Amino acid sequence: MTRKPKVQGSSRHEHGGEERSSSQHTFLCLYPGETCPAFTALSIGNALVGTYLNVKLLLYTRQNPTCAEELDSPASKYLDVTKKTTFIIHGYRLTGSAPVWIPDLVHLLLSVEDMNVIVVDWNHGATTLIYSHASRNCKRVAEILKKLIDEMVVDGASLNSVHMIGVSLGAHIAGFVGQLFDGALGRITGLDPAGPLYRGKAPSERLDPTDAQFVDVIHSDTDGLGYREALGHIDFYPNGGTDQPGCPLTIFSGLQYFKCDHQRSVFLFMSSLRQSCNITAYPCDSYRNYRNGKCASCETFWPMPCPILGYYAHEWKSYLTQQSHPVTSMFFDTADKEPFCIYHYTVDIITWNKDTRRGTFSIILADETGKEAESKVNPEAAAFQRYNQITLLIGFDQDFENIERISLTFSTGSVIGPKFKFRILQMRFRSLTNPERPQLCRYDLVLMENTKATFKPIPC
Repeated sequence: MTRKPKVQGSSRHEHGGEERSSSQHTFLCLYPGETCPAFTALSIGNALVGTYLNVKLLLYTRQNPTCAEELDSPASKYLDVTKKTTFIIHGYRLTGSAPVWIPDLVHLLLSVEDMNVIVVDWNHGATTLIYSHASRNCKRVAEILKKLIDEMVVDGASLNSVHMIGVSLGAHIAGFVGQLFDGALGRITGLDPAGPLYRGKAPSERLDPTDAQFVDVIHSDTDGLGYREALGHIDFYPNGGTDQPGCPLTIFSGLQYFKCDHQRSVFLFMSSLRQSCNITAYPCDSYRNYRNGKCASCETFWPMPCPILGYYAHEWKSYLTQQSHPVTSMFFDTADKEPFCIYHYTVDIITWNKDTRRGTFSIILADETGKEAESKVNPEAAAFQRYNQITLLIGFDQDFENIERISLTFSTGSVIGPKFKFRILQMRFRSLTNPERPQLCRYDLVLMENTKATFKPIPC
């Protein structure tokens, strides 16, 4: 049974003043003169008066990648229930504009797998100045999605092949859908699940690990619009989950200040679909311990490596869902823009100064062509004591197969007083990103404070 796509809405995709992703995909039309059903674009005027819930389901497949088919039942021209189905569920919309990242996310999902992508447009219901009104609609959206999935199952779909990607309030909607199916859905990905009105709530009132066979979560704004505690089988905390590099730090940046950190989870997830680099995360009990080099091990996941962030995190599903006490909190650092990857090294340092020296290192790596990478992620000041090994975690925005030279600068932060000498007995560099690479060492090195020293490392 097939039916022609309903013609509704405008083919023009309006953009609010949000963080813009790297490429924009416009919705094109299949037939001359036909407009495509598009995401409901509302305005701040709609938010002022408030909106009543109305859910529109927009289906994209490789057969109609740019022109949606609006679903009101599985009797569709393009829906193939034998394939995987991924739902994209947005969150609260203060201004009513369409989320700018939706076309890119649809395009990227279809580029990695032949699937059904259903955009859940509940902009009518999410657009309001009063956040609690939008929150109140979440369970009703979940009931509408349950009805569609039930009909798909009757037609032969498997709950195992349903993946819900929920952003902010959308993450809790995905959780409610999962709950209605007693956790039988294949996967739920929560992208910075909403914190306000959900913090401290019982698991039945928010996303939790029992809502799907595999629940993975990225927390990027835990001190603002997001949720701090772990909500999944695996929870990723980029840059500790609070301030994201490249996002404004003051309120003078307007709306961007409020939503840049929150939206970063979406852009990190999309970056994983582009696969220009894999972001590896490390199990740890706190970001501070991770930054202090105490969590550089992936032994917990052996024989697998440490999990990677985003779409392919499901490759660790069998390990994470079998654990009696899974290590779910994963920490890592990112760069300030696409593709976001930081390449990590641990640096073990043993000094032989008689007195304790407290300070920080900045490090530059260079390859045989003279290309340089400067440390972007520098740990806080450490106390270096005689014959005591200190491990630092250092991050670079580029990776070199062969390191020809290393430059070091040690600083105590003091601008007055005598310059100290810093005596290093042994330094060992180990790539965390590529642990199979040979470790590099340097022995017996004397640094002058605030003075760059360059040397050629040797294999340890």
